[in-house]
Amino acid sequence: MARIPDRFIDDLLARTDIVEVIEARLPLKRAGRDFKACCPFHDERTPSFNVSPGKQFYHCFGCGAHGSAIRFLMAFDRLEFVDAVEELAARLGLTVPYEGGGPRQPEAEADAMYALLQAAAGFFQRQLPISSTAQAYLKQRGLDASMVQKFAIGYAPDSWDAQKFALGSDPDRLRLLDTVGLLSTAESGKSNYDKFRNRLMFPIHDRRGRVIAFGGRVMTTGEEPKYLNSPETPLFHKGRELYALHQVRLAHSKIRRLIVVEGYLDVIALFQYGITEAVATLGTATTKDHAELLFRNSADIYFCFDGDRAGRSAAWRAVESVLPRMKDGRQAFFLFLPEGEDPDSLVRKEGSAGFEARLQQALPLSAFFFAHQETETDPTTADGRARLAEKCRALIALIPDGAFHDGMLAMLVEKSAIKWNLAPTLSIGMRDKAEELLDQRLRQARGVAEPSERPVPRASGRPPVSSPNPRRSLVRTVLALLLQQPTLAALIAPPDAFAHLKAPGIPLLLEVLSICRARSGITTAILLEQFEGRDDQAALTRLALTEFPSAAEHWHHEFLDAIEQLNQQTAQQQLETLMHKQQSTALSELEREELRELLKGRVQRRRHTEDREPRG
Repeated sequence: MARIPDRFIDDLLARTDIVEVIEARLPLKRAGRDFKACCPFHDERTPSFNVSPGKQFYHCFGCGAHGSAIRFLMAFDRLEFVDAVEELAARLGLTVPYEGGGPRQPEAEADAMYALLQAAAGFFQRQLPISSTAQAYLKQRGLDASMVQKFAIGYAPDSWDAQKFALGSDPDRLRLLDTVGLLSTAESGKSNYDKFRNRLMFPIHDRRGRVIAFGGRVMTTGEEPKYLNSPETPLFHKGRELYALHQVRLAHSKIRRLIVVEGYLDVIALFQYGITEAVATLGTATTKDHAELLFRNSADIYFCFDGDRAGRSAAWRAVESVLPRMKDGRQAFFLFLPEGEDPDSLVRKEGSAGFEARLQQALPLSAFFFAHQETETDPTTADGRARLAEKCRALIALIPDGAFHDGMLAMLVEKSAIKWNLAPTLSIGMRDKAEELLDQRLRQARGVAEPSERPVPRASGRPPVSSPNPRRSLVRTVLALLLQQPTLAALIAPPDAFAHLKAPGIPLLLEVLSICRARSGITTAILLEQFEGRDDQAALTRLALTEFPSAAEHWHHEFLDAIEQLNQQTAQQQLETLMHKQQSTALSELEREELRELLKGRVQRRRHTEDREPRG
């Protein structure tokens, strides 16, 4: 799959004014050097959404949303990454280059495919009124004419070549018809014919409203397959698309929830009864791409499944896709329908109020998660509780750090009782590890300090003394300075003397330095883009927002001073290593020379420090 070159992304973000991009969608007010607004990604009354023109970066101190102009368009306009890049490039009159072929077809070829699919949708719509079979089926299913129009429902004639003749049969058109999945090839391979025949046709749209595929449904009981979808094509990947998401977005400027159902007619029936947030997966289980797409459009997702074994199995696959995307502020619920019912039949029986009442009773993800896991264990026994802990801990580890992650761990501790009733089947090492992990996460969840950080009790009757903010480590200081002023990396040249220092964060610091040196002109936003989706991202974002008491023009002094201290720590660490080794074994000639140089350097640093100290 092709990719957009990093150099183009860097140049695009460097030339884009993030304030202009956001202000076109959100009213901003100046606040010092930055701009503020009420966050568009969560409800709030006091503005906590901050836009920094200097860093070309936005951050909400309420919900944690942050990123570059690209990330803002992805979140606010609900665009895919490539679409957001294309949007920004179009503003600047730039053409997006792709390395290695597509993901996109050449522009003319893609335009021709979109045009052909739109023409096919028009052909199917024109066939619908003249088919008595299709009209009778629509009446039987109770579909309003307005819904037929809204979802552009059509009909594929019971013919082997009606589409071919209607849409053009010259070699180029036949090739395109085959490419977009409207033709099937005979076993002999010498001829092709219409893929969809005698089916009700449902166009599938992308997020821009373009037709990219079709779903066809039979109208006769017992005929198989019941649903037939377009095959994978250059424009259509069923694991990344949701039926009717385009219609939902047209109906809502801000989508408060999404309801995931299984069938096209389920979606349309819910719309007809005023529940206009329904979407459907396209004949496949909920994928990780589906989960990402769902949460990109709404923070609250409701999954509707049959209550039988197959439905609960499908629901669990949805859980596995959703867990790694359960950032704070997001919620997932599971509604299991009565036997023999689907959303279409249920909303027609109970009305929108009845269906809404069922949604209110949907299981939160946490409840379904533990209920599903407990079906295969016996939580009344020690062995069962231990097995439950082992099964759940790995899955909970997939959840991003935050309140939901810690809450799930707290529930696991309570349900498994692993802290108070350790199972004898677990090894001592595993028990210790489990206790350490769960205790640590629970302390974080409850806001309790780690044992080594517990505050010293104060004398009773005295008011608490406010302590200053804890001093940042040298590595964190250097990272914070680099993230906010990446040009500082040019002040020191590789190789970095502190590269072998055994201290937390050194590998990350070296990586950030390498990126800054390799990509001149890089900004805070571009730098943070390199860590999107990584465990380090949240920590780096916090450092990028660090406040320094000194003015920015003096940061190079702080940076060089911190680097010098890291180098000194490295020298001291190596000196201690060699001196310790000397006590037990003979040093090599090279090591003895290094030890002499390190001792000489320590003496010189001590004299330099003494010379700088004031004398009485």
